[in-house]
Amino acid sequence: MSILEVKNVGKRFGGLQALSEVNLSVKENSVHAIIGPNGAGKSTLLNCLVGKLIPDTGSVMFDGQSVLGRAPYEINQMGISRVFQTPEIFGDLTVLENMMIPCFAKRDGAFELNALSAVLSQKDILEKAEHMLEEMNMADKRHMHAAAMSRGDKRRLEIGMCLSQEPRLLLLDEPTAGMARADTNNTIDLLKQISDERDITIAIIEHDMHVVFSLANRITVLAQGTPLVEDDPQNIRGNPKVREAYLGESA
Repeated sequence: MSILEVKNVGKRFGGLQALSEVNLSVKENSVHAIIGPNGAGKSTLLNCLVGKLIPDTGSVMFDGQSVLGRAPYEINQMGISRVFQTPEIFGDLTVLENMMIPCFAKRDGAFELNALSAVLSQKDILEKAEHMLEEMNMADKRHMHAAAMSRGDKRRLEIGMCLSQEPRLLLLDEPTAGMARADTNNTIDLLKQISDERDITIAIIEHDMHVVFSLANRITVLAQGTPLVEDDPQNIRGNPKVREAYLGESA
């Protein structure tokens, strides 16, 4: 069963056709990777999925409901969370305070950052944040300022913040970009654990093929704003169309 359906999506920026007739189906509880060379339209597509952009044509349905025209916070409330290329955390707050922030989300998507001391007295919210830190293997960093952490730990924290909202679909935009190999491998292990242990679907944009083939059970390849091929990982590796799109020459 598909949880995300993208049909005939197109998006133009002036004279640039960024997306053209994009069709994509993401099965529930799968890990679906979207790959392609620079300029293929991957980030534009992701921005259409989360309400940051509205496509010119086509539809985007999540669990049978359209996401088009909804504000990003409404899409989040539907059960979609996004991890950005650059970790979106609050560096001047502690790791624990960052993990508690999703509990402050108002219905209009704003955050009550100035009320942290009040929330600290609410045992249930504090326990939830502490539990998530344990799950992310970050309990020993709870009182560290987030800005002092490595990029890998910042990413781990951001993923934990997303998971605390119990999403059904987690979208990741190049989550290992700029990481050392050790941090990349730790992130792969974390995402495998999340996929195995949670009732969640993961869609990931990634350039690192080691990450893609370690995680994905389905891959869509974009080229010049159009899906080139969608297949299982074992069939993507040697596909001549994929090699041509990446290498710029026929295999």
